[in-house]
Amino acid sequence: MKRLSLLLLVPSLLVADPATLVRATDLKKEPATDAPTVAPLAEGARVETIERQGGWTHVRTPEGLEGWVRMLLLRLAGPGSSRQGDAGVAQLLNVARTGTSGTQVTTGVRGLDAEQLAAARPNAAELKKLEGYAASRDAAAAFAANGRLSAQRVEYPN
Repeated sequence: MKRLSLLLLVPSLLVADPATLVRATDLKKEPATDAPTVAPLAEGARVETIERQGGWTHVRTPEGLEGWVRMLLLRLAGPGSSRQGDAGVAQLLNVARTGTSGTQVTTGVRGLDAEQLAAARPNAAELKKLEGYAASRDAAAAFAANGRLSAQRVEYPN
């Protein structure tokens, strides 16, 4: 009986989750920004997620095209997406099927408050390191010439 229930579970692990693109992007052949583009995808386009690799998700379009898009550009709409009440076995099945628990993680960045700005002190060692990245006028001119760039004078308003 255990074998039968396990066999019934396997097809559900292979089902792709529906998702929608939150903005227009290119469908890439491989999970890399410099990979060849398979096709452009419009904002709001529906896709099916197949697998996840790092910050990339392997997807299939309704037309049958397959490729990779950045994970943050997708809004999951199916069983693997975050749902209230998923716990225990349901969450475990989400992990087994989609590689995620269905829990959404948000990362934020906050600025400095007035006290932190007032208490700020320069770090001479870090400034010295930063100055090491500066290009000399001659190196910048050689780079511009190599890229066939020409100087443009920009007037600043008073």
